Amino acid sequence: MLIREIASGRIPDGTRLPTERQMADDLGVAVGTLRRALSILEEQGLLKRVQGSGNYVQARTNIQSVYEFFRLELLQGGGLPTADILDVARLKKEKTMPEIGPGRVAHRIRRLRYLDGIPVELEEIWLDGRFIDEVEPTDLRDSLYFYYKEKLKVVIGSVTDTVGVATVPDWTPDAFGMAVGAPCGLVERIGYDLSGETVEYSRNWFNHALCRYTNRLGRRQIT
Repeated sequence: MLIREIASGRIPDGTRLPTERQMADDLGVAVGTLRRALSILEEQGLLKRVQGSGNYVQARTNIQSVYEFFRLELLQGGGLPTADILDVARLKKEKTMPEIGPGRVAHRIRRLRYLDGIPVELEEIWLDGRFIDEVEPTDLRDSLYFYYKEKLKVVIGSVTDTVGVATVPDWTPDAFGMAVGAPCGLVERIGYDLSGETVEYSRNWFNHALCRYTNRLGRRQIT
């Protein structure tokens, strides 16, 4: 969570974090658990621990985080992303989708995504079928990019996002909290591997009453 907040720019460079006791209480974890997490941040060069003064953020431009491309935030800011798998199928690619590889089939993964336990987004990802014959739902985690990296040896190096408006699709579960056909935000994403080759396409319908798409560049914030 801390890496995501630093990567998104919500915790700027030089920020002094609250005391460890206060952070542990706020997050509902033991102080020892928090200290281990802070040690990981320090090892990654994201945190400077000053004896007698506190813990200070050292933001970097090349943060390697499984959530570094996740751009939805609650209206009040931030939110820890989690997800439920709704459906996984191997299907012929839709003719209207962008080119995501040489084959005719792809793995379609549908998920309901949450921020701090609040359902905010419907996600439909199309992963080119050349990487694996079958995607097991039990192998998928909250971050698909972590699954790509660990299971498929595919690293998403960059993405192109197009933000617009749409209507809630007809496969939405009741838990999403919006009716089929209701207006909502839409993010279409094309994902590229480290060589620049297109490997996935996704559509992301989000509840604009609960969250927003945010991308921070330097000290400017674009929302």
